[in-house]
Amino acid sequence: MTNTPATPSKRNFVLQQGFDDPAAEVCATRYDALQFQPRAVGVVVAVGIVLQSATVFLLLAAVLAWSAARPRRNPFDAVYNVVRGARDDRRRLPPAPPPRRFAQSLAALVAALIALSLLASWREATIALQGFLAAAVLALAAGRFCFGSFVFHLLRGRGEFARRTLPWSGRG
Repeated sequence: MTNTPATPSKRNFVLQQGFDDPAAEVCATRYDALQFQPRAVGVVVAVGIVLQSATVFLLLAAVLAWSAARPRRNPFDAVYNVVRGARDDRRRLPPAPPPRRFAQSLAALVAALIALSLLASWREATIALQGFLAAAVLALAAGRFCFGSFVFHLLRGRGEFARRTLPWSGRG
């Protein structure tokens, strides 16, 4: 995959995730690296929804919780770093900063709640939670907006910063 050029929305996404302001020449690379996990999670979420599998959502919750708790041992980042970072050190993804870890924790919680609702046969709750998680992953992977990181910044009293990092904001 060839990097697409850096754009203000890609820069804003990198900032929203808690990383330092990227230099123009590495912004697109960092953005592409940060998109690996949401795209992989999106595939797992889609499989879980199609199969209506509590096991898939429990496993996803466990991996996301592990990634948040042990950012240096994040399996998504490890795979990305082996596949892409092995060829070019500039592509290597460092451990997740707090906003990204918070987002991973929030996604783990929602995935666990989906598994619980499936096990309890709570149809309406399952549909609502799956819809929320699918929309959040889609917004992340396609829309350059991370709901969890955005909420992190709001909870930390950084509302103005959070709003500046929205994908439709031309500034960061």
